[in-house]
Amino acid sequence: MEQSIETVLKASLSFNPYIAALPPYNAGMNVAVARSLSGRDDIARLASNENPDGCSPAVIAALASPSFEPWRYADAACAALRSALGEKLRVAPDRIVVGNGSEEMIAAISRAMLVPNASVVTVVPSFGLHEIEPLAAGAMVVKVPMTAVLDFDFTGLERAIAAEPRVVFLSSPWNPVGPALDRPALKRLLNAVRPGTLFVLDEAYFEFADPEGPDGIEVLRESDVAYVVLRTFSKAYGLAGLRVGYALCSNAELARVIAAAKTPFNVNAAAQIAAIAALGDEAWMKASVAGIRTERARVAATLDRLGLRAAPSQTNFLFFDCGRDSAELAAALLRDGIIVKAWREKGYERYLRVTIGTPAENDRLIHALESSVQR
Repeated sequence: MEQSIETVLKASLSFNPYIAALPPYNAGMNVAVARSLSGRDDIARLASNENPDGCSPAVIAALASPSFEPWRYADAACAALRSALGEKLRVAPDRIVVGNGSEEMIAAISRAMLVPNASVVTVVPSFGLHEIEPLAAGAMVVKVPMTAVLDFDFTGLERAIAAEPRVVFLSSPWNPVGPALDRPALKRLLNAVRPGTLFVLDEAYFEFADPEGPDGIEVLRESDVAYVVLRTFSKAYGLAGLRVGYALCSNAELARVIAAAKTPFNVNAAAQIAAIAALGDEAWMKASVAGIRTERARVAATLDRLGLRAAPSQTNFLFFDCGRDSAELAAALLRDGIIVKAWREKGYERYLRVTIGTPAENDRLIHALESSVQR
């Protein structure tokens, strides 16, 4: 029997086994798909932790200005943006690497630091790329589960970190759960780090954390460990669609090697212009964050009243045990035109993550949850 071209090609190709075996990334549902499945046009997008307020008007103005020339290549070095970040963070720009979202920085760190069979430590539930990118490099990932009270297992983390992995990926505030490390807890974990381990603190949700909490950059400056702090413009600054994040490294040589692991022209011109404009309007960002924090408390109080146990959150989302397979509740909410994220990591299939939206969107979520619990 004559073989199809597809069959012949499949038989002749050899895939990178590390890539071929990767688990899929659990991305939020596309709004067009949600409209098709729900039959509704008024979709509340509460799955991807985007800023419901949009972005600063200064960003829109900058993108409409003559300085944005889409026919020109972007600055491959992101010099102006790194200079602006360096001034804000009080660090030398040569210690900052800018990426196509902080997600690209996770990939670059994995590529720069890991070899097959190297060990990586993270937590579970986890931000998917803290596992996927190390696996793509052939590393072995050790995941420390959260505790029964929905917090970090500090004893388990200390033990795993002291075992001298190549890299530790830890987010604070913690995506997808919500808690953040206080200063004593962060210092406790840093004390477990041995020479040869790179400690990566992912602070994608830093701006939403309680103001009295620690600044990871400041705490790590006081330590003697090799570190990277990751931050992004996607969340509080509202630039998720433009994809721009950055890594602040403990020294310039570490930054150089991580930068070498990413592609050239990786951050487009629109993203660079928008990020600089966003940095120049901190007042807009802080006002937006304040409103989101207020709404977060209101939605959390509703979950508590409904008996839906949520983790304490210092982010723009809530993670809670819905008492059944979360995919069922997510499907019910979708019928009401509300996109949320059902968590699918093994052992956490009863948990749902919901983004804090506008007050009107949160009202819709509250009403839908009340109806679901009553049923």
